[in-house]
Amino acid sequence: MKQIKTTFLIAIIALGFTQFANAQKIAHINLDEVVASMPEAKAMQADMEKLGKTYESEIKTASTALKAKFDRYTAEEKSKTPEENQQRAVEVQQEQAKIQQLQAAAQQELQKKQNELLAPIVKKAQDAIKAYAKEKGIQYILDARTLIYSEGGEDISAAIKAKLGVK
Repeated sequence: MKQIKTTFLIAIIALGFTQFANAQKIAHINLDEVVASMPEAKAMQADMEKLGKTYESEIKTASTALKAKFDRYTAEEKSKTPEENQQRAVEVQQEQAKIQQLQAAAQQELQKKQNELLAPIVKKAQDAIKAYAKEKGIQYILDARTLIYSEGGEDISAAIKAKLGVK
């Protein structure tokens, strides 16, 4: 009799856990897709491209000037002393290093600016997700990019885009 009670108790507990697990509302979203579709993100992308072209133009100008100097030094090489040629080679190397530093600084600045501009956009999307989850009683929202397998669970990407007013 005690064994039947124990088995019955285990069955009730297992059924309770199953019902609890089924009661959890789980959804998924492709956050990158949602953020990319927002007008703020599109404006940010245009700003980043403009800034990138500015840096690219500066680097191209410096590279063109360096190439012209290198070509001139190469053409004049036979008429100069070995010491002058050595000094010119050092000068060209220093300018190449400056251009590389300019490229690295531009890349860092672009990354910093993108992070700075992206933070409020992502926050706006996350706030919309949280509000939607509260409305619908969803307890867990997973990013679809990290899902390995999904059968069931609601894809709320379209609903969040609608909430944000984007297509």
